[in-house]
Amino acid sequence: MSDLTEIVDNLENRISKLLHKYEVMKQSQKAVQEESAILKTENERLAEELKVSENRIQTLKAANAMLGSNDYKKETKLKINGLIREIDQCIVQLSE
Repeated sequence: MSDLTEIVDNLENRISKLLHKYEVMKQSQKAVQEESAILKTENERLAEELKVSENRIQTLKAANAMLGSNDYKKETKLKINGLIREIDQCIVQLSE
């Protein structure tokens, strides 16, 4: 009978340890998920910031070309031609 009691006690101890490990792992998973959410938000913010910076660079290149710099003349001409095409399309749509 004492062997059975020892086996039951041993099982209870193991179950208790497993439950404790489960709770620790659960808390760890929650912490990792929170960190992941924070990093995802930071990544989205940085991506948006990068997009804004790239737009500013393009604008500065165009302004530089208009001020007489030869470095970005081709890009500026293409941009202006694209804007003229867009304006022409708007005029056509308005006249319909």
